[in-house]
Amino acid sequence: MRARELAIEGAFEFSTTSFADERGMFGTPLDGDTFADAVGRPLFPVRQASGSTSRRGVFRGVHYTMAPPGRAKYVWCAHGRCRDIVIDIRVGSPTYGRHEVIELDGDCPRAVYFPTGVGHAFLALEDDTVMSYLLSGTYVPEQELALDPFDPVLGLDFPGGPDLVLSERDRAAPTLAEARRKGLLPVYADCVRAEKNLAT
Repeated sequence: MRARELAIEGAFEFSTTSFADERGMFGTPLDGDTFADAVGRPLFPVRQASGSTSRRGVFRGVHYTMAPPGRAKYVWCAHGRCRDIVIDIRVGSPTYGRHEVIELDGDCPRAVYFPTGVGHAFLALEDDTVMSYLLSGTYVPEQELALDPFDPVLGLDFPGGPDLVLSERDRAAPTLAEARRKGLLPVYADCVRAEKNLAT
C-alpha cells in the first residue's frame, strides 16, 4: 500500500493494487502499518463503521463535526465510482480554505483519511455507488454540521450543478462565512488536540 499526503494538512490518500481473476476482485483498502507510517500513529480505535449507497448524481456534504470531541474518518468506495472531496474548514489551519478531489473507484482500492474537523463531501458518478466509513466516534445528530456546497468561496467544481441530488439539509446549509460568523467551524488547535487524543 502507498500513502500520499494531500494538500490539506493531516489528510492522506492510501492506494494499493487490486487482484482480479475469474472469481472476481480482491483488494485491501486499509493497511495498519502503512497508515501508522504515514500519519505517525496507529489508526484510531474504531467506534463506528457506516456505509451509504447512492445513485449517479447524488451529492452528499459538505459534512463535518466540531472538536471537541470531533470525529476522524477513514473512507473508501466499496462499489461504483465517486469524486471524493476533502475540504479544510479548520479555522487557523495552515491549509484553511483548500480542498482536494480524489476519484475513488470500487475496482481500485483507494482510501482517504480525514483528520478531525476536516470537511467531507462526495459526488456519486455511477448508480449503486457504495461508500464505506470507519469512524473514531459514534453518530450524535446535534454534532453533525454541514456547509453549503454551492458556496463560491469553497470553489467546488463538479458537474451537474443545481441538478445534483442533495438532501434538504445540505441545500439549506450555511456558507463558510455564515458558519464562521456563528462560531460553527472547527478550530484548528482544538482539532490537533483531538487528533493527539486518538493516539492514546
